[in-house]
Amino acid sequence: MHTPVSALPIQQSDKKIITLMVILVLFSPLAIDIYLPALPMMVSEFQVAPTLGQDTITWFMFSMGLGQLFAGPLADRYGRRPIALTGIVIYGLSAALAYSAQEMEMLLVARLLQGFGACATSVAAFASVRDSFGAEKSGRMISYLNGAICFIPALAPILGSYLTIHFGWRSNFSFMAGFALVALALIAINYKETKPKETVQTGRLISPSRYWSVLQHPTFLFHATLCMLAMGVILAYVTSAPVFLIDKLGLTMQEFTNWFAVNAVLNIAACFAAPKFMIRFGTRKALLFGLSVLIAAGGLMLGFQHIQQAWAFMIPIFFSSVGFAWVLGSAAGKALAPFGDRAGTAAALLGLFQMSGAGVIVGTMQRLALPSAQLLTLMMWLLIPGLLILLSKKGKVWHSEKIVE
Repeated sequence: MHTPVSALPIQQSDKKIITLMVILVLFSPLAIDIYLPALPMMVSEFQVAPTLGQDTITWFMFSMGLGQLFAGPLADRYGRRPIALTGIVIYGLSAALAYSAQEMEMLLVARLLQGFGACATSVAAFASVRDSFGAEKSGRMISYLNGAICFIPALAPILGSYLTIHFGWRSNFSFMAGFALVALALIAINYKETKPKETVQTGRLISPSRYWSVLQHPTFLFHATLCMLAMGVILAYVTSAPVFLIDKLGLTMQEFTNWFAVNAVLNIAACFAAPKFMIRFGTRKALLFGLSVLIAAGGLMLGFQHIQQAWAFMIPIFFSSVGFAWVLGSAAGKALAPFGDRAGTAAALLGLFQMSGAGVIVGTMQRLALPSAQLLTLMMWLLIPGLLILLSKKGKVWHSEKIVE
């Protein structure tokens, strides 16, 4: 059995911990954003429906969330570090498989496997944040972490466009494999174990009662659901945008990348502003603000749906990205806060909600063949009940500013 290694915050600087965690969480957005400009080209080469091209994203998201049911308990029992290293290896090998795929079915299998690799690095990262910064500070650190990884949507499509134009769409996956090799070396050398000694690690590895102990906590259930629905908005956007903007509106790959980058910059600013807002006004007001902005963005999207211009599609997206940053920053930290002794399991279930839940919802909605604007409006307005609950007496109890470890 693994001998736990205690790593208190004073043993590693905050800066070093966050830097390493950024590396670990970059695997997921990189696997999505770098090849978005190439998505229409991939669909054309394989001669399949656009929905199957979008499935390369939703399948990745689904397996990334599902895999965390296993990665979480493994991280609690064997430690964050070995899970992170294993995830990187799986990610790199599956990227190589995607590069060599000759049929869409093989590409989908590779993306499914790649999601399992990314889920392991994500669980290790967020559990380590909870280990290192505690219940209250971890919420703010998660917002900073989200702000850092939001650089990927700004930069990855630019890189992806260059690679696709000069070397073909497959080069995006060879870049992912190369990134995995570099990250493997950095993490193996610098990442020290953070798992607390008191972490629960007895009994069966996969225990329904262990998951139930987290799921029955209303604070977790409420905030994890908000994270899932907010992530659904972003997933609906990234899967719909290439088809709508490039195929339907006729934007060039560079024009698409420019719009995507502007939205990413706004998201970065929002992710870094959210923690400051939480410090000054509290997480509840931050969550109220984020939900309100997302719901208002849905109204804008519906109102602009008949305007066949890129700005009419992207302005509501700009607002939704700001709302997403506020919701995720305040809700994710609150969902994990009560589980200092089960941070890995709690982070895994949060990932299941956020990734697999969003993937299933968006994948199902896409089968309804709704126009992009209506799909996005529906996803944004699914958060209305969450806002109403938060304003109720029960919501005030579930989102108390005082956190009990």
